[in-house]
Amino acid sequence: MNLDNFEMIFWDFDGVIKDSIEAKTDAFVELFKPYGETVCKKVYDHHVSNGGMSRYSKMPIYLKWANEEVTEIKVNKLCNEFGNIVKSKVVNSPWVPGVERYLRNNPYQQTFVLVSATPQKEMEEIMDEINLTNSFVSIFGYPISKKNAIQKTLINQSISKEKCLMIGDAKVDYDAATDTNISFLFRRHNLNKKIFVGYKKDLVHDFNFIREEIF
Repeated sequence: MNLDNFEMIFWDFDGVIKDSIEAKTDAFVELFKPYGETVCKKVYDHHVSNGGMSRYSKMPIYLKWANEEVTEIKVNKLCNEFGNIVKSKVVNSPWVPGVERYLRNNPYQQTFVLVSATPQKEMEEIMDEINLTNSFVSIFGYPISKKNAIQKTLINQSISKEKCLMIGDAKVDYDAATDTNISFLFRRHNLNKKIFVGYKKDLVHDFNFIREEIF
């Protein structure tokens, strides 16, 4: 896939811009460690298999597995604790190879939009800390779904769908692209390769394939 064919690119964050999936996995397991190894294993497997799913949707599931009553107060409390644990870990996670240079230089003068399942305020704070906010025209986080974020942007920007691309590493990213009829580029890594077994469409392992001379 030639990235220069697109005028607008929608980016997921975890696993696409920063290799932070493992940091978030560790944070979920840390939260549920008091409930034993069996619960932790289920939490680990579910999180890895459902990348891009909001923590606010995951916590009720994990609370049930821990035999805890699911209440809005408990879910919000755990989500806040999770955010406190994971924020610095995400900021300090390594960049996906090649992506930082591409985003900061924007060699094709494209419009970049961030669509993440991370809560809006937290996502904005992370982007500020890594000094990447100015590379994006818009930053979307929870509670706005990725599909709705894409739809809203397409309307506001009045851009042809054929000129838009979603780059993601999870099924929810693929579904958001498919549901909005835009192209999709899959970033494969060790934690999602089993989920996309047999995937034969456009995929990358990193962004080092972008030609050096364009920078």
